[in-house]
Amino acid sequence: MIKKLMEMYKEVISYLFFGVLATVVNFVVYFACTSIFDLNYLVANALSWAAAVAFAYVTNRTWVFKSKVHGFSSIIREMSTFVGCRLLSGVMDMAIMFISVDMIGISDAVAKFITQVVVVILNYVFSKLIIFRK
Repeated sequence: MIKKLMEMYKEVISYLFFGVLATVVNFVVYFACTSIFDLNYLVANALSWAAAVAFAYVTNRTWVFKSKVHGFSSIIREMSTFVGCRLLSGVMDMAIMFISVDMIGISDAVAKFITQVVVVILNYVFSKLIIFRK
């Protein structure tokens, strides 16, 4: 029964696994930028977003959605769509961070966790329905 469920939800499970890893990349870069390098939280957020997007493209393409796209121009088109969709969720990420920290007064660490929940869900929808559709 468990094996059957695992097979049925293999894509979602692998997305969540690699999504957690991408989130770890995002957090590590973010907190290194804010704590070690004393960068502004929005600059740190942009840098952590870029690192997480690069990591996520490779893992999503290779292990989650098992993209069958080949050839330079097709891969560039797929990558461009991926980055474009991630830009949309990245804008939401930045907006939620700004509103939470500067307007509401939530700590940047709490805001960062909140944004990542929203972003992971949104990115799965984009990846499934737009980027890596079968």
